[in-house]
Amino acid sequence: MTSGKIENSLYWTAAILGLTLDQASKYLVVQYLKGVHSVPLIDGVLHFTYATNTGAAFSLFSGQIDWLKWISMLVSVGLVIFGLFSKNLSRWEQAGYGFILAGAAGNGIDRFVAGYVVDFIDIRIIRFAIFNIADISINVGLVCLAIAVLFGRPTRKV
Repeated sequence: MTSGKIENSLYWTAAILGLTLDQASKYLVVQYLKGVHSVPLIDGVLHFTYATNTGAAFSLFSGQIDWLKWISMLVSVGLVIFGLFSKNLSRWEQAGYGFILAGAAGNGIDRFVAGYVVDFIDIRIIRFAIFNIADISINVGLVCLAIAVLFGRPTRKV
């Protein structure tokens, strides 16, 4: 008999929250910024700028969307399976893998549906690449996993 408790609930919460925020923000950007191109939130520092990317991070592998979309899907499916079958993940591990799933799935959906990823967060003060919520999710996930490794439970020696 099961307790009704969802295994790895933080994992699924992070994945659903990250994916929802990513897809909703991209929808709004396409609806309101596609023709405008850029809107300053803090002039010269932070802008919302409509951009498309047919590559990976920092436009690496630009134009190679065909194999990138399959990589995104494989990573996403692998992480879903991992989330379903993993036991005893710490809260940091659950959050980390969940956010990475959100990012992989968010950019993967763009690649399959539109043939490119929509980016819009433009930090101009440091001349950084334009990015999106999926990219942030992946990086937050990596930080969570680093915390899990550095400050996680000590392993028992047999």
